[in-house]
Amino acid sequence: MEAKKEGIAMGRFIGIFIFILIITCCAPKTKEIRPGPEVEVPPPPKPAKIALVLGAGASKGFAHVGVIKILESNKIPIHMIVGTSVGSVVGSFYAFGYDAFQLQKLSFTIEKGEIVDLVLPENGFIKGEKLEEFVNKTVKNTPMEKLKIPFYAVAADIQSGQEVAFGRGNTGMAVRASCSIPGIFRPVKIGERVYVDGGVVSPVAVDVAKQFGADIVIAVDISAGADRTLPENTIETILRAYDIMYSKLASIQILKADVVIKPKVSHVGSADFSKRHEAILEGERAAIETLPQVQKIVNQLRLEGRLE
Repeated sequence: MEAKKEGIAMGRFIGIFIFILIITCCAPKTKEIRPGPEVEVPPPPKPAKIALVLGAGASKGFAHVGVIKILESNKIPIHMIVGTSVGSVVGSFYAFGYDAFQLQKLSFTIEKGEIVDLVLPENGFIKGEKLEEFVNKTVKNTPMEKLKIPFYAVAADIQSGQEVAFGRGNTGMAVRASCSIPGIFRPVKIGERVYVDGGVVSPVAVDVAKQFGADIVIAVDISAGADRTLPENTIETILRAYDIMYSKLASIQILKADVVIKPKVSHVGSADFSKRHEAILEGERAAIETLPQVQKIVNQLRLEGRLE
């Protein structure tokens, strides 16, 4: 009886052993999966920055408004504005948030008396405080770093002769410094330095735009160069001399721009507000002529995924 029980137990043991052996032999072998080479995911394309550079040129600067009208109406994005002299005035207002038609309305209502404060000649016979106050009032005392579009006003350091781009602080004061034509406006002291009109060193500051990261630069050159008519007074003589200088310097600077818009404003006197409407129209015409070139660049950037 005992032997029979042992035989049954042994049979069960052998059966279990054979079952385990069958399972082990028939079970699928685990395949070793080795990681493949890492696939490098390219970074997203860098968003493009388009800069609008507005040049120096006193009353010819009304043309800047016409240029902005065309760019805005055709939805050309502007990510940075750089302005020299009158270009800094228009540029600060556009950077603040005024649209093109608001700028035009402002252009038609502004009078010399609002921005010119004559004083006894002492290193200049326009003090410049009225211009500073007018700009600050128009931008509601917004400091430069809080404007809707990044904005830089270009001036010249009279002590070092260097180009200086203001991008922070008092907007009106920076614009005043950028507009302080030597011999007409008194120089502006900011901190320990003294500044004059940026057109002395950089009437169309393409390099400043590139320095601050612009990928594409649209430059507006309103310098007119020589004019065959004779200036009638001291201010006109000084401004005519600066026109010639601006034109020579600008002809070099605009070579670095991607698009150059050059309104035909040689007939507009540097101190002549009476032709502001003509200047605006000339700005529109010049911008329309170059619009296909601008649109081609913008469309290409959109295809590359660098513009929305």
